[in-house]
Amino acid sequence: KKKNPSGMRIAVEGCAHGQLDQIYATIARSGQQVDLLLCCGDFQPVRNAADLETMAVKPKYREMCDFYKYYSGEKVAPVLTIFIGGNHEAANHLWELPYGGWAAKNIYYMGYAGVLRFGGVRLAGLSGIFKNYDYRKPHFEQPPFQGGSDQISSFYHVRSIDVYRLKQLQGEVGVMLTHDWPTGVAFCGNAQQLMARKPHFRDEINSNTLGSPAAREILDTLRPALWFSAHLHVKFAAAIRHAASGGRPACTTRFLALDKCLPRRDFLQILEISTDEPLVLTYDSEWLAILRATQKFATAPAVTLRPEAIRSEKEQIDAMFTADPNLLRVPANFRKTVPAHGEQGAYPTVGPHMNPQTFEFCTQFGLPNPCDLGGLLAVPGATAAAAAVANPDEIALSDEDGEEAKPGPAAAAEAAATAVAASNPDEIDLDD
Repeated sequence: KKKNPSGMRIAVEGCAHGQLDQIYATIARSGQQVDLLLCCGDFQPVRNAADLETMAVKPKYREMCDFYKYYSGEKVAPVLTIFIGGNHEAANHLWELPYGGWAAKNIYYMGYAGVLRFGGVRLAGLSGIFKNYDYRKPHFEQPPFQGGSDQISSFYHVRSIDVYRLKQLQGEVGVMLTHDWPTGVAFCGNAQQLMARKPHFRDEINSNTLGSPAAREILDTLRPALWFSAHLHVKFAAAIRHAASGGRPACTTRFLALDKCLPRRDFLQILEISTDEPLVLTYDSEWLAILRATQKFATAPAVTLRPEAIRSEKEQIDAMFTADPNLLRVPANFRKTVPAHGEQGAYPTVGPHMNPQTFEFCTQFGLPNPCDLGGLLAVPGATAAAAAVANPDEIALSDEDGEEAKPGPAAAAEAAATAVAASNPDEIDLDD
């Protein structure tokens, strides 16, 4: 809740792969006061052995790692941490938080897609990776995610409804997080250097199929100031230049991808963002309005949503926040739903489990609860929300690193290749 007139300092992590202790130790060794940590997927919020079995990795790579200690309360994240999902996550856990929520104290998950504000800076995120064969399906997956189930992998696949919702945003987006890269960004940086470091990317780069066409749609629509990604386990910087169009001025998106958390790898970047607003985590009223205006859709509709539909919902949301400004702040309402590793009853707990955070969020803002499963689940420790809005419409819920599904040709990159400075293994100059 502090106010920092000189701005805020954020750390960006590539693929965390459960190595939270090492990530926080690296930040501490930097000697810099970091206000926010953003993680670009493969966070691996594994609470216990049952969660470990719902992670899409080969059994030999299943490790408990560090997260369970933060979930149990043995440790507390020393810096506010916000993460998106990648393709190696605990499906059993993240299924409980479709709209986002606290995965542990001071560690926040953005959901399938989400928009928040911190220090007045708008943060948007999209979890998962693009697979064309699942893209137009609804989020149909639900626990128990049994070993070998296709749903363990499909759970991490980006869906059209989430991309559609993000594309409805009208206001400025300061930071965008995705796990895989938007297609075409390789040509906006030093593509030759990238291919030299990752020669198995060459064919996809040359055919402009490396990355996510869905993320590219978001990039071209929202044109955020900063874009951070991971997934490909390599540090890469690019500048995507957007031409003036539709009354919008020309601008540039600075793109940065980072590696996974391993020794002598470029997995962390610290930078400053200007703001003079209090460093408080809040909801985004336009995003809540979009969720409400699109709640009947399980997949992206073929028609464009009328702006007045979102505007009407936003007026109601704004009135709610005006009546009670405290509702704007993301509540510190983390509660455990299963025992942590090492605690009694920690296995088996394959779910499904209703997370009280999701129950309270949906009740508060008048949204359908995708985890309700026909009202069959009890809500442990839920508190009464302030503004229940009845809604009979429910949204139905449908990897390992490897070769991406080959989507159709993506839009050509706008900018010519630019040089990427790589003289310092610990830092990337976003101007490059």
